[in-house]
Amino acid sequence: MNKIQCFFEEMKNKKVAFIGVGVSNTDLIKLFLKKGIHVTVCDKKDAEKMGAVYSDLKQLGADFRLGDSYLDALEDFDVVFRAPGMYFNNPVLTKARKRGVCITSEMEVFFDLCPCKIYAVTGSDGKTTTTTIIAGLLEKSGKKVYKGGNIGKALLPLIEEINENDAAVVELSSFQLISMRKSPDTAVITNIAPNHLDVHGTMEEYIDSKKNLIIHQNAFSRTVLNMDNETTNNLEGLVRGHLMKFSIKAVPECGAFLDNDGYLCFNNYGNIEKIIHKDSIRIPGIHNVENYLAAISAVWGEVSKENIKEMAENFGGVEHRIEFVRELNGVKWYNDSIATSPTRVLAGLNSFTQKLIVIAGGYDKKIPFEPMADTVNQKVKKLILMGVTADKIQKAVTESKLYDPEKLEIFRVSSMEEAVKKAYEIASEGDIVTLSPACASFDLYPNFEARGIHYKNLVKEL
Repeated sequence: MNKIQCFFEEMKNKKVAFIGVGVSNTDLIKLFLKKGIHVTVCDKKDAEKMGAVYSDLKQLGADFRLGDSYLDALEDFDVVFRAPGMYFNNPVLTKARKRGVCITSEMEVFFDLCPCKIYAVTGSDGKTTTTTIIAGLLEKSGKKVYKGGNIGKALLPLIEEINENDAAVVELSSFQLISMRKSPDTAVITNIAPNHLDVHGTMEEYIDSKKNLIIHQNAFSRTVLNMDNETTNNLEGLVRGHLMKFSIKAVPECGAFLDNDGYLCFNNYGNIEKIIHKDSIRIPGIHNVENYLAAISAVWGEVSKENIKEMAENFGGVEHRIEFVRELNGVKWYNDSIATSPTRVLAGLNSFTQKLIVIAGGYDKKIPFEPMADTVNQKVKKLILMGVTADKIQKAVTESKLYDPEKLEIFRVSSMEEAVKKAYEIASEGDIVTLSPACASFDLYPNFEARGIHYKNLVKEL
């Protein structure tokens, strides 16, 4: 019996609970049930709100603890899998742990059992795109790649099909990392800035959780740190294996960097190789240059320069993140539906060097739009507003000291169909149109993905 088979055999003698039936846990619960393991599903939602998932799991033999008391008496179980977003130091979990309950997660067990090399990425920004680029580069080199973690797919349910020559590429959040006691073969920290302090309480705990990505690595590992981000760069003393850094400001001793002529290069202790010019990268923005530098450092020596160039020239970005949709009559269309706040919009607008046609507006999260008003006036030439926040956005933009009606035209529409039609009418050759809502989507769509897909379909039908 191998390690994976032993694990499932051992679980047959345990009472196992799963907290939450989200993306990470549902497939795993089904696998456990099919293996004959006794599983109880604990979820705040009732059976009706769980819908088809409840029926499926009940049919497979799951027990349930639902509603407000779903976390009561966790000490009844031997093993509890927490949902990725559930805080490890939650008092209920701490109490159960003190009573001898094994508190774990899908990712922790995956790291223990995974037979292949693991590449893992964390950071306050850029981790999804960097993870996706690394996975794409390894696929181009001929690897079978399993991509998951915080990026939306559980990998433990696939553990039996993974072999030692494959590659696992995972994105990890601070909530996942806080309890990890095993680090990946290749670790990437894109940057560290204040985030999730409402849960972690202190910046120190947030940084400590990120440290778990690298402090359990061995001497045969690779660590990639952002040289330009002080907090990340300061972690170099913890590195046990081969340290690489990436930078858009300086030349690291070993790692990828941006030279003064705009070329992405790799320095291998004085042996410098040029790879590609930043203007040839299909996804715009200096933050995406950083994402590529991080990814290149992670796979250098395993992926050819030709594969890196091909990926950079053709990869259109992660869906809904300044994603290139199409070019029609010389007009480029982008989907940035994930820009559900003014700060996300600013990152999107600053990714382009020319003035844009922007579609914005949506559900009111009661956040102010003034922080983006000046940049909208500087970076946008035509603004198409929709949704319940249209008035608020228009007020913030027109009250900016930089507002000039001669330089910024504002249009009002009542639906996405109208917005795309209006953008098509007013765009000329050389223009860029982007959906950058600055708002959540809940007034018209269940989530930002559904909004982005609807927008893309409308653009493709033009």
